[in-house]
Amino acid sequence: MIDKQTFDPLLLENQLCFPLYACARKIVAAYNPFLKELGLTYPQYITMMVLWENNKVAMRDLGKRLYLDSGTLTPVLKKLEAMGYLKRYRNPEDERILMVSITDEGKTLRQEAEKIPYQMGCLVNQKGELFSGEEVGKLKEQLYQIIHTLE
Repeated sequence: MIDKQTFDPLLLENQLCFPLYACARKIVAAYNPFLKELGLTYPQYITMMVLWENNKVAMRDLGKRLYLDSGTLTPVLKKLEAMGYLKRYRNPEDERILMVSITDEGKTLRQEAEKIPYQMGCLVNQKGELFSGEEVGKLKEQLYQIIHTLE
């Protein structure tokens, strides 16, 4: 139970948001050397993950899946398109919908990217197993609960 008379809600150490923020920054920074080998940024990598899973997707659905607005997602898509990994086009059945589909070059990139989750797992567990598989599942579930609560 929190003692409201001695609890300071503005102490950094009392915040849940700060370790989440700092952890996210550290994780993305840890991904960077692996992604640099592919010539990708983290937002480009997670965009490609969705395309490797779905091959084509409406931009609005891609944004929802990645929790990115169109102002953030558009430059990512333009760069990936310039790199030859995806194509953007209007849905012929409804011109208002912008579609994104993976190219053959994008599909080939997947083979190179497959090693990244393993590399990150080794990095995180270099001092011993940090979390069991069950704990990882529970942590992801809890993080998604926070995300969905804040939507």
